Amino acid sequence: MTWKLSPADTVAVIGAGTMGAGIAHVAAAAGHPVLLLDAAPGAIAAAVEQLTARLDRSVVKGRLSDQDARALVERIQPADAIADIASARLVIEAIVESLAIKQQVLSEVAAVIADDAVIASNTSSLSITAIAGGVPQPERVAGLHFFNPAPVMPLVEVVSGALTDPAVVDGLVAAADAWGKRPVRCASTPGFIVNRVARPFYGESLRLLQEGVADPTTIDALMTGAGGFRMGPFALMDLVGLDVNLAVSTSVYEQTAHDPRFAPNVLQQAQVDAGRLGRKAGAGWYDYSPDVVHPTAAPSRPGALPETVVEHGPLGWAHGIVGMLVAAGVDVDVVDGGGPGHLIFNGIHLVATDGRTATEHAAEATFGSADVAVFDLVHDWSAASRVAVAVADQAGPHVLPTVAAVFGAVGLDAIRVEDSPGLVVMRIVSQLASVAADARLVGVASAADIDAAMRLGTNYPAGPLEWADALGPERVVAVLDHLRAAYGEDRYRASLALRRAAQTGARLRPDQFEENADPSPTTEIPEE
Repeated sequence: MTWKLSPADTVAVIGAGTMGAGIAHVAAAAGHPVLLLDAAPGAIAAAVEQLTARLDRSVVKGRLSDQDARALVERIQPADAIADIASARLVIEAIVESLAIKQQVLSEVAAVIADDAVIASNTSSLSITAIAGGVPQPERVAGLHFFNPAPVMPLVEVVSGALTDPAVVDGLVAAADAWGKRPVRCASTPGFIVNRVARPFYGESLRLLQEGVADPTTIDALMTGAGGFRMGPFALMDLVGLDVNLAVSTSVYEQTAHDPRFAPNVLQQAQVDAGRLGRKAGAGWYDYSPDVVHPTAAPSRPGALPETVVEHGPLGWAHGIVGMLVAAGVDVDVVDGGGPGHLIFNGIHLVATDGRTATEHAAEATFGSADVAVFDLVHDWSAASRVAVAVADQAGPHVLPTVAAVFGAVGLDAIRVEDSPGLVVMRIVSQLASVAADARLVGVASAADIDAAMRLGTNYPAGPLEWADALGPERVVAVLDHLRAAYGEDRYRASLALRRAAQTGARLRPDQFEENADPSPTTEIPEE
C-alpha cells in the first residue's frame, strides 16, 4: 500500500476548538480544501471569525496579502454532519480527550469516507493503538499530534499504533513536511515523545520545592538564567494550566505502570484542589492580580575577590568558567590532580556538581577541608546571568561571599540554594537525559527525533541526548547514581542506554555534529 496526500485533496477537521481551528488553518494555508465539523452550535463560526481576525492582523503587518488571507478563509467550509465529510482523503480529529468518544466518532467517520482515506487523531495522551482498536480498518489510523498554537509551532508528532500501516505514516510525514512542519516519528507509547520526556522538567522542580531546596522564583530564575530555558517550570505550569499539566503527568504515570520517574506531586494536586490553576485563574505558583510585582531571586552578597584561583583537575563541562576568569583579569593557575575537578582559592574548594552535596564532600574529607561549596550546571557561560551555589554545613561563614565574588568577577550572580544532591539545573537535566535515553532504548523514537521534538516542541536550549553527550554520559550517570544513593529511590535509576554510553565512550547522538542535524527552535512557548 502507498498513501499520499496531494494539495488538491480535501482535509476534514473534527473539532473547531483552539487546536482544531489551528489545524484547519495549517491545512488551508497549504492549499487544501478544508471541511470543519463541530457539534457545538456556533463553534465553527466563532473559529472562522477568530481566524479572520488573526489573518487581518497579519495583513496589517505586511506578512500576508489581503487576497491570500481571503482565499485561505474561503478554503475552510463548514460541515453539518459526519456524512458531509465523505469526500475527505484525510480526517483529523481534535475533540475531547475521551477514548470512548473518539472511538465512537471515528467509527462513524470510517463508515462514510473512502476505504483509502486516512484517519488521524490529534490526541496528546491517549493510545493510538487503543483508539484504532475501536475503528474499522485500524491500519489506516495514526496520530498527528500538533502543538498549540498549531499555525506557529513547527513540531508534529506522527504516531504509529500497533496496527498502523507504515505507508500511512510515510504519507503523513510527507504531508506534515509539505505543510512546513517538522515531523518526528514515534511509537504509540505513554506521552509519545514530548509529554513523556518533559515530565522531569516539572516533576523534579516540584520535588526541589517540596524538599525546601529553593522556592519557585529561584528555581525558575536558575532554569532560565543558568540552564538557558526560555521559561522556568513553575511559570510554564502557570501558562499551560496546572490542571492540564497535572492531567498529563497523571496519564503518563498511570500508563507506565506507576513508573516513579513520572509520579505526580502532591503540591501540584493541592494547587489544583484550591483552584489555583495558573494564569487563567489569576493565580497559580504566582499571583497574576493587577499591579502585583513578582519577587526575584536574591543573589548572595560578594566579598573580596581572591588574588589567585587554582584549577585543580579537569572541570569538564564547567571549564568555561576558567577562560572567563582569565578574561576578567583573575590570575588562574592549573594543577593536575585526581578526584573531582574543582577550583581552589583562599582555602576554599569550589566543586562542579557531580551529584554529591558539599556537605558530603566535607564529611568524607575529599579535599581535606570543611570549606567546600558546590556549583550547578550552566548551559552557556557566555549567555548565563546566574548560577546556583550550595555550601557545606561544616563550612565557615566566609565561604559564600568569597564564592560569590569569584562568580561576580565574570558577571554571574551566585544564588544560594539548600545543599542537595545534583542541585537544580544538573538534577533536572540529568533526569531529562535519562528519560530521553530510555525512550530511545525502548523504541519510542530515534535519537535525532527525540532531540528535535524537545527543542521544537518545548523550546529546550538543547536536545537532552545532545546535552548528555556534551556533559559526558559518565558525568550524567554519576549524578543519577549519587541521587539514587542519597534518596534510595528507583526514580533516579540511570537508563541502561545512558550507562552503556558512559561505559563505552559512545555517543547517544552519533549524528549530532552533522550539519543542520536539527532545526532551530521556535520563539513561541508551547502548550501541552
